[in-house]
Amino acid sequence: MKQEIDFIKCNPTQNMTILIKSNYPIEDYKHIASKIMSYDSVYAEQVGFIEKPINNQADAHLQMAGGEFCGNACMALAAFLASEKGLQQHLKTDIVLEASGAEELIKCQVKRNSDTFDCQVSMPIPKKIEQRTINYVDSDINIIIVRYHEFIHIVIEVQDFSQSIKEKAQSLAKLLGVALDANLIGILLYKTQSDELAPLIYVPHLDSLVWERGCGSGTASVGAYLAWKKKGEVVAKIRQPGGTIQVFADCNKEKLTNLKIEGSVGIVAEGKAFIDV
Repeated sequence: MKQEIDFIKCNPTQNMTILIKSNYPIEDYKHIASKIMSYDSVYAEQVGFIEKPINNQADAHLQMAGGEFCGNACMALAAFLASEKGLQQHLKTDIVLEASGAEELIKCQVKRNSDTFDCQVSMPIPKKIEQRTINYVDSDINIIIVRYHEFIHIVIEVQDFSQSIKEKAQSLAKLLGVALDANLIGILLYKTQSDELAPLIYVPHLDSLVWERGCGSGTASVGAYLAWKKKGEVVAKIRQPGGTIQVFADCNKEKLTNLKIEGSVGIVAEGKAFIDV
């Protein structure tokens, strides 16, 4: 038996994202997400569900399938809502979202281009940033732990993105997924000299481990770390396999006061998918 799913597929920096418009019980989200994001279906890296917001100041609620927060999915939903509003080319509009994994409302500014949307999104401020040295696979690794309300990012400065480093990152993500109570574990391999990022995202609830081509929340965490390290303001363009995401971060006396990302979103498909119940 097949179930009909209304969806939108978006391209925020090639971090392909499916947004589900149909209403389903939350206990079905995991099954729907795993089916629709698979290679033999619509195919994407992540799935979010569009719900009615509780806060009347918000335009919509974004519930990610794994309960995680996702900056790129917020940009994707903001672009879709701006399109639904009939936003004209070269004009801007403000969109406010509730989002899973975030305590505060997410404010988005959307500008329409000819065939894409430029989105600037206010990001959750990390609860804590700390630097540690850990012994992993018989070697000492310097890591930066960026803690949020319900997820954790680990920034690791590297010289290259070798296969051995990537394999260690995957093992570390799985290990932390078991050890920590978090909806999402991100391992962010970062080249400081070239501002290049290789983001690995692990969602334990879905057992989804993906080297993303572009990561909005990962970009925010790198920006937060750079501002924390500098104890000041940082504006950086973080290059990723799918393109560049810009981050704006400000740190005053070791306390982050501002964190935003800006990227481009394309709406690439909209329609119905049919999945096995």
